[in-house]
Amino acid sequence: MRKLLLLSIFCPVIAVSQQRFHVTLFGGLSNYAGDLQDHQFTLEQSNFAFGAGLKYDLSPHLALRLAYNHGTIEGDDKKSSDPMLRARNLSYVSKINEGSLLLEYTLLNLEERKISPYIYSGLTVFHFNPYAYDTLGNKVFLKPLSTEGQGLAEYPDRKPYKLTQFAIPVGVGLKFRISDNTVLSYEVTLRKTFTDYLDDVSKTYVDQIALGQARGSKAIDMAYRGDELKDNATTYPAEGSVRGGSKYKDWYYFTGFTLYVGLGSRNGGSGKAFGGRYRGGRNQLGCPKVL
Repeated sequence: MRKLLLLSIFCPVIAVSQQRFHVTLFGGLSNYAGDLQDHQFTLEQSNFAFGAGLKYDLSPHLALRLAYNHGTIEGDDKKSSDPMLRARNLSYVSKINEGSLLLEYTLLNLEERKISPYIYSGLTVFHFNPYAYDTLGNKVFLKPLSTEGQGLAEYPDRKPYKLTQFAIPVGVGLKFRISDNTVLSYEVTLRKTFTDYLDDVSKTYVDQIALGQARGSKAIDMAYRGDELKDNATTYPAEGSVRGGSKYKDWYYFTGFTLYVGLGSRNGGSGKAFGGRYRGGRNQLGCPKVL
């Protein structure tokens, strides 16, 4: 009798908590906006990205999301439409690993509708590490080379950038309910960063001799790559020559599909958790539902 009483007390609590939780799965593309990309938003030079997370419904409209995403961003002057940028001949690649805490707002109640737009924002912590390939095809990480004098005594205003940083995510999307427990969405989400070095390019060229003495000849090779092009007689630029644009910080973004799968009974979607139309049956623990 005591066990039955405890079960009757705790089953509704467990059921509601299950119905409010969802697993999220993301698949799509990643890209960035910065000095080595011609466009602010484009699918050119994009790469496959994926992610997973959890969503907890606070109400039929408001939810908390905890998400992890992995993607690759890159840029290459060879693919630019600007001949001056092609002559610069810089390139980079970086893996992006991020964790985000998000507050999501769904405009329409999906307990009553099949489709609804939604928005979200929050806080992201991400890790990046730009690298490029030298003329022999060797992978070279760029931050230790201080290609723009970061950390050199001659340039005290240029501090080394951190590879793990915060960003502000802003996302918009459209949700489609495909079953009581499953929602599919398409979304575009931007990450406003506080660094201009996702691509290791920001300001001006530094003195070639000072850079070589501090970081070696490889730093000189990777800081200026115009001399690798055929029929280009240009030598390492003079100190202070423009290398990148520091007026705007870099962004990166994801676009793709997110699948929300509710944890609970087959008919135990968010509508059940908030007294919506999705009622009846038992949850996975066999607890009776209150009608």
